[in-house]
Amino acid sequence: MADPLVAVTSRSFSRHPVLRAELLAQYPDVRFNDAGDALRGESLVTFLRGCEMAITALEPIDDALLRQLPELRVISKVGVGTDMIDFRALEQHNVRFALTPGTNARSVAELVVAFAICALRDLQSSGRELRGGTWRQAKGRLLSDRTVGLVGFGAVGREVAELLGPFRCRIIVYDILPPASPPTNVELVELDVLLAESEVTSLHVPLTAETRNLIDAAAIARMPEGAILINTARGGLVDETALHQALVDGHLAAACLDVFAVEPPEGSPLLELPNVLATPHIGGSTDEAILAMGRAAIAGLSAPR
Repeated sequence: MADPLVAVTSRSFSRHPVLRAELLAQYPDVRFNDAGDALRGESLVTFLRGCEMAITALEPIDDALLRQLPELRVISKVGVGTDMIDFRALEQHNVRFALTPGTNARSVAELVVAFAICALRDLQSSGRELRGGTWRQAKGRLLSDRTVGLVGFGAVGREVAELLGPFRCRIIVYDILPPASPPTNVELVELDVLLAESEVTSLHVPLTAETRNLIDAAAIARMPEGAILINTARGGLVDETALHQALVDGHLAAACLDVFAVEPPEGSPLLELPNVLATPHIGGSTDEAILAMGRAAIAGLSAPR
């Protein structure tokens, strides 16, 4: 029996020599994304055509795609977000889907803490001023002893709470499915309370019909003056127009964004603001997380339903 043809759309996986070697040791016939293309639509169909298995990342998988790929039987995903996956289409086309939660949780959580410290100390502005010839020792704020609100308490939220332990923060959490036994350093509250009392609010929920624009103008208005918003989850959780207005008006001190409603966010007015710290969806982009996510995706190819 011939070995199945495996396609790897993920660019980070395709560039990783260890992951390539480990996948090839199990599946000798592999099509890697060596060109580093952002595969969408027809280019994604062309890349996946003839393959029985695929390791994907942020590529959208829907009915229109699967109808053109009758050979595809298994999709194993790198990373944790599933808003790009049409699960009904997978079921209709009898395609098995594999995902291992939490593989990049520590990587994303460390970025959240880094964001919080950078925003509270306004490191971005200080660095820009220094390079421009201005020597100004601006005052910032400590992360220690602040109230931090975590919207969502899955794998990443739990990691953030653990990392914040030494900072003695008051950690308040809202989750639609609150944990039965939360850590002792966490207080469960309603979303309105979290927004009203958090000096730093960090988002850790999936993008669904219910959570789209969860942080809209009304939600932002509930946040205290000078609060900081961090989003390392999905861009669609935030109404970017409302966020821009709150940052321009000074209601929010800063926003730290690793994700955007449209990626890349070409022409986004948010990128023009000095109080926006933006990164290009790098939450899971650490050596350790890429290796863990890639190995989990390899295992997912042969995992039972």
